[in-house]
Amino acid sequence: MKFPKHMSIGEFAARVASQLEEQGISTVLTGGAVVSIYTENKYMSYDADFITESDNQKINGVMKDLGFQKQGKDFKHPDTDFFVEFPTGPLAVGDLQIKATGELDFKGHKLKLLSPTESVMDRLAGYFHWNDLQNLDQAVWIAENILLKWKKSESGLNWRKPWINITTSRLS
Repeated sequence: MKFPKHMSIGEFAARVASQLEEQGISTVLTGGAVVSIYTENKYMSYDADFITESDNQKINGVMKDLGFQKQGKDFKHPDTDFFVEFPTGPLAVGDLQIKATGELDFKGHKLKLLSPTESVMDRLAGYFHWNDLQNLDQAVWIAENILLKWKKSESGLNWRKPWINITTSRLS
């Protein structure tokens, strides 16, 4: 497997996920890479965390066939600085098991991932569980980006309503 020199974490993850899917390994992207995608790299992650129900032996074989080398818990490829990890499942936000509802397309490669709402929940769970302020910042950045995109798409709404001005000024 070859990777272009310049690509986003989303494109990298989608290319890997497509190749894994072709080998019968279904994945869902979680963690910081999802934050990178939804914040347009305001937070930059270099690791693609995939949750899968496939066994480690199958994953190890397929990743090796794709040109990745296992280094500790990570899989690294010589063509890129991005790397892959397969955290232990099941897919959950805190103690709540979920089924990811997000799906994006990167240059013809489909990627299943947490939705923006699920990613905010994941980051908030990290904040509450570990008291990690970076997780809280990331949750706010995702919400901010999604709200601002929505605001731009809803040009016919009266954006002068007080609650909207208060909410968007807090996010700016």
